Order: sequence, then structure tokens, then C-alpha cells
Amino acid sequence: MPDIPFVREHNFQYGQIEVLAPGIRRLTARNPSAFTYHGTGTYIIGTGTVAVIDPGPDDPLHLDVLLSGLKGERISHILVTHCHKDHSPGARILQETCGAPTFAFGPHGFVPQAQDEGAEEGVDVNFEPDVRLAHGQRFDVGGLELECIHTPGHTSNHMCFALPTSGDVFSGDHVMAWSTSVIIPPDGNMADYLGSLQLMLGRQDKCYWPTHGPPLQRPHPYVEALIAHRYQRMDDILELLALEPMRIAQMVDPLYPGLDPRLTGGASRSILASLLYLIDDEKIASSGDTPLNSIYRRLI
Repeated sequence: MPDIPFVREHNFQYGQIEVLAPGIRRLTARNPSAFTYHGTGTYIIGTGTVAVIDPGPDDPLHLDVLLSGLKGERISHILVTHCHKDHSPGARILQETCGAPTFAFGPHGFVPQAQDEGAEEGVDVNFEPDVRLAHGQRFDVGGLELECIHTPGHTSNHMCFALPTSGDVFSGDHVMAWSTSVIIPPDGNMADYLGSLQLMLGRQDKCYWPTHGPPLQRPHPYVEALIAHRYQRMDDILELLALEPMRIAQMVDPLYPGLDPRLTGGASRSILASLLYLIDDEKIASSGDTPLNSIYRRLI
């Protein structure tokens, strides 16, 4: 398996808006977990007139600290990278106080009847942006130009936001320095994810600021490693299925040795995303009532 140069040292402080770079600040929510690392990093872009990216979970205390720290400034945009419960619910609380509109690619693309909280942080089914953004769209916030980058894969509505002048990108959960992203079908899609990573490689951005964890100062080699990792994972799945047909539950341990048990659900769904990619590529086939419980067999 190709090595991914993870960056896990994360310097931050709870309860304090930190200045990270000119025009970039961050407040970290107190919602650490196996999926959020130390918590959701809510970014503030600009000064005087500002945009807030990913207000975070339904946590009034987090939003109180944010609003107190921005006293005397005006929030003009509430931007949401995607609609998981650790990213978008805080937008409603923030909007009630500041009145700014919400901006995102759109609502969550597919909402299962029964959400599996063991697989991710859960879907914010109630989020619908006031303004829907398009890939490549640009707008000004307090004299800074922001660019929208549609990066489906983790979710179909995932949007990154860039500052073209400085080369900074707020990469949400699309690219994180501390961990790979979970791809959970049917809304998450491996082909879309790989395509979105290739899209990022075609850009000249200098630094990624994920919603969770530390920044990536050299993003291109890291993104290349993420792509290689995903293709190697699919090769590993094909090697397993060359031994015998298997269910996903049989693949987790050999593919993820020593996995934190809290991540088993997410790993199972990411395996499913790879399996669906391989089915579309006509390399494997499946039989069974549900994708997670199906038996998968290799065709070539």
C-alpha cells in the first residue's frame, strides 16, 4: 500500500479564534471524534466584512464564541462545504443571529431512510442553502475573491473554496492531512472522488485548510498519494477476491489491519465504494439482497 504522508500534529486552541494567515482565522468546535479528529474547524475569511466556512455542529456555545470574537465585524456569507452534521447545522444558529444567507452547492444528494451513525458523523437532512453555488463561480468577501470548486466524492454536494490570489483552499473533507476521507455510497462515489482529486492536481494551489486537522503546505504530492492509495486498495480487493468470493465483512480485517473499531462502519462503506467502482469497470460481480451483505466475486 503506498504511503500517504499524513500530517497529524495539529496546533490549535479550543475557545479561541486563531489567526492563521492574512485574512484567515479559525475557531475549533469541541466535537472531537474518530471522524472529526480534534473537531470541526470553522474558518473566517476576510476582515471587517467576513465569510464563515462550515459553522459546525448544532452547538450554541461554539457559535457564541464565534460571534463574540467577530463583534464589530459583519458576516456577509455563510459557506458550507457539505451537509454532514459536523459541518452545516451551526449555519441555522448563526443565521438567526447575523442574518447572512447560506451558500453551498446544494442539499445532500441522497438521504438514506436509516442513517448509520457508526459510518460517519451523520447527514444534516434539513440543510438547504439560500444560494446554490456552481463550480467555477467567484464572488468577493470584504475585498477578497473566493472561488468555488465542486469536488464530489465524499458527498455529491461537496464544495471547496479557494482564495486564488494567495493559493489557499478550504478543502472541507475532500482532502484532509490527518486521514483519508470516507466514501459512503450511494451519495458518496469513488469515481467522482478520484475525478475530483485529479481536478485538484490540475490547479496551482499552495495550501489546503481542511475542516478537520492541520493544513497541507505541499498539497500536490499528498493528493497524488491519495489517488495511488485508492487504486492500490482496489488492487488489494481484487487479490482477495482471487482467493474466493467474499462479503464485505470478510474484507475489513485483511484490508484494514489494526483498525480502530469505531471506524469499522466507515471502512465497510469505503470498501463498498471501491467494489461499486470495480463492478462498473466489469472486474467483479455481486449477488445478494443488499450491497453490504452481498457476495462479491472476481470476473477477471
